[in-house]
Amino acid sequence: MATRPYETTIHTDFTERMDYGGYLQLDLIFAAQKPLSEHHDEMLFIIQHQTSELWMKLCVHELRAALHHVQQDELEPCFKILARVKHIQRMLFEQWAVLETLTPSEYAQFRAVLGRSSGFQSAHYRLIEFLLGNKDAQAVGVFSHRPEIQTILSNALNSRSLYDEFLAHLHRQGFAIPNSSLDRDWSKPYEVNSEVTRVFKLIYDNPTDYWGPYEMCEKLVDVEEQFLLWRFRHMKTVERIIGFKTGTGGSSGVKFLRAALDTRLFPELWDVRTEIGS
Repeated sequence: MATRPYETTIHTDFTERMDYGGYLQLDLIFAAQKPLSEHHDEMLFIIQHQTSELWMKLCVHELRAALHHVQQDELEPCFKILARVKHIQRMLFEQWAVLETLTPSEYAQFRAVLGRSSGFQSAHYRLIEFLLGNKDAQAVGVFSHRPEIQTILSNALNSRSLYDEFLAHLHRQGFAIPNSSLDRDWSKPYEVNSEVTRVFKLIYDNPTDYWGPYEMCEKLVDVEEQFLLWRFRHMKTVERIIGFKTGTGGSSGVKFLRAALDTRLFPELWDVRTEIGS
């Protein structure tokens, strides 16, 4: 069998140097899997959710950067950022396939050790929702035992979402965004406005004249579509593994997750598609 020669320039002495594991804090990460049962598949369950949280942390990092750029009227940097967010969401979508190898009978053997812990209590997921505009003040109360997290979520709840900032940007560029979409209670869910749809129709009818806003619109649609697919895959994975049982956090489970599929983050960007060409 042919072997690859070991290159003499490869560093092997890290006695006083930072190595790969040190840079990534792998000892800390690998020590974070602490199953509470003896069941083999609990390790899968833990790693699945820990890696999801890391991807969501990156998603929050990117969405905050995009929000900052829009506040500065810099749309171009957002295009790459939101393309990255889309692919992060795709990774989250694909991860459900790994968890789906967990059968109902296998999960039933260690589900009790979760107690009342649930993905509903994911601060990163809730922050993503708030940054994308799906505001729910009640959800912040779940984190009353973690004041530092509750403060972060409360700030996001009461601030403009990425979509709100985009509408404000369009207003600054001279588009006829109504005042009701510019000055409102940011803690409330966004309400659709036909005047905003007309602005988007103008942009879509004239993409050459408004290339930046046009591209931003499409990037936002990419993000919402992938977010919806992620939610759908989550719902079907839960149904596959526990059926219609109540969730560990007290929700109705599949019924609760299915209701979330009706939420629209950027409604006028979908409504305008019916108007284009007419």
